[in-house]
Amino acid sequence: MARTFDPFRELFGDAPRTVGMPMDLVRTGDEFVVSIDLPGVDPESIDIDAEERTLTIRATRNTQAGEGAQWLVRERPTGTFARQLTLGSGLALDQVGADYADGVLTLRIPVAEAAKPRKIAVNHTAAQPSIEGEVTEG
Repeated sequence: MARTFDPFRELFGDAPRTVGMPMDLVRTGDEFVVSIDLPGVDPESIDIDAEERTLTIRATRNTQAGEGAQWLVRERPTGTFARQLTLGSGLALDQVGADYADGVLTLRIPVAEAAKPRKIAVNHTAAQPSIEGEVTEG
């Protein structure tokens, strides 16, 4: 039976959600797409590191009230947020792409060429005919 390659299955099956960095993860063809909500984050504060099989995302959100203002309700989290994704083998970490638009950080993580399924050609060699008989000297 064929098995679908999913390096995230065991990691995120029952993982709790991170309040500061909610995330969606989908596979589309030969890449995984991670969408992380980061509204109000300065794009310059986003930092992404890949080390061995771990991808670390950090971002900072600052909300400041004007001088002399008094907070009445403060529900939006502020500060530095971090999230680590431990990736399985078979992903091309040297080709990860990242875009930030409309408060959403999108990471595209391609499957490595070596991990992609492929067909194996079967070579067919015809059997050599054998010639049988007696040798006579004459």
